Amino acid sequence: MNIVLLSGGSGRRLWPLSNEVRSKQFIRIFRSPEGEPESMVQRVFRQIRQSIPDAEITIASSRAQLSSIKNQLGNDVDISPEPCRRDTFPAIALAAAYLTDKKGVSPEEPVIVCPVDPYVESDYFDALGKLYAETEKGESDICLLGIEPTFPTSKYGYIIPEDKNDTSRVVRFKEKPSEEDAAKLIEQGALWNAGVFAFKTGYVLDVAKKLLDYKGYDDLYDRYETLEGISFDYAVLENADSISVIRFAGEWKDVGTWNTMAETMDKEAFGNVVFGGDCENTSAVNDLDIPLFCMGLKNVIVAAGPDGILVSDKHKSSYIKPIVDKIAGDIKYSEKSWGSFKVIDSTRTSLTIKVTLMPGHHMYYHSHERRDEVWTVTEGSGVAVVDGKKIEISDGDVIKLPAGCKHTVIARTKLQMIEVQNGDEITASDKIKYEYDFENN
Repeated sequence: MNIVLLSGGSGRRLWPLSNEVRSKQFIRIFRSPEGEPESMVQRVFRQIRQSIPDAEITIASSRAQLSSIKNQLGNDVDISPEPCRRDTFPAIALAAAYLTDKKGVSPEEPVIVCPVDPYVESDYFDALGKLYAETEKGESDICLLGIEPTFPTSKYGYIIPEDKNDTSRVVRFKEKPSEEDAAKLIEQGALWNAGVFAFKTGYVLDVAKKLLDYKGYDDLYDRYETLEGISFDYAVLENADSISVIRFAGEWKDVGTWNTMAETMDKEAFGNVVFGGDCENTSAVNDLDIPLFCMGLKNVIVAAGPDGILVSDKHKSSYIKPIVDKIAGDIKYSEKSWGSFKVIDSTRTSLTIKVTLMPGHHMYYHSHERRDEVWTVTEGSGVAVVDGKKIEISDGDVIKLPAGCKHTVIARTKLQMIEVQNGDEITASDKIKYEYDFENN
């Protein structure tokens, strides 16, 4: 079974812990069965592995998220990267072309597409098996998984089926109706549209060739930035001859706001948080290295991270995105394939960063033309490479890196450093990468 997990969006409604690089699906706010912090993408990936062991999983994601995905799921995860964001249809078409051209998947093979960030249990993945089987029959162009609504809401789109059977033909769709209209639709058997669907690979590729005029995966990838953004609903669902839907009545939550995130948390706080003064229905998440004290709060969400601090009424927290879009600045925290970095302080001519490398990992071999750097090792051991010379490093060592020198660091153990950058222009574009034989050095 081939499953494509859509991992996109910036998740600004979960600011300040989410940003353009660290989207909501990478926030470690759940607990694994072993009690370790776990993100949405880690949770769904683990659940698929447990429920459908033979599933072939491909993650369709923007290029900006590749480091975060590899950091959390490992370097062996299969990814169909988007060179830039172009809405859901180009992303799904690119993933389908990747499956056929790079992985040898037959055009007659069903593919399931679902978001990477719902909060679900094992019965959801049983339903994906039913979705696959229904698609394999070939009686419909597209087969959807519809969620049995638990209340009328204008937040979701609705699928209106022909009847209330477990599997039905789809009559029409209704995008985000008023709550009053939603209640009427639910009485008629309407379902929430969770963005979960399946198709035979060749069907979507045929549509893509007509709309995008491409000659294969490599051609589509190379021309991706020239494509116009178009949704899958508009490109495919509105033009399909036959669509069916399978009802799903199990637990499903779209974790897109702090309010819904709080409902899925298995405890009231994550991080260094202390409650006092009779707090009620209050949730707090602290991603900083300082204590967070909540006192006498009722129906409040508190979230603290390197990008800022949010204190909001739980219900009102659903409406922060327009405000965050106005105030969001440079990213202060990001996970990389090799570890992570956190900005501690910044001025016009300096930047101070806490860098963490995982054991056995390394940065690119690179140089900067317009800034000097100083590394101070605070924990762990490894090897710094400066202009080809290897230097053993451990706690307390200081490495000076003048502008223009080539450098990298290789972690033997978990390695933490304070990196201070100084220069008249400190930008992400000031980086030149070089080849280096890490395997034999």
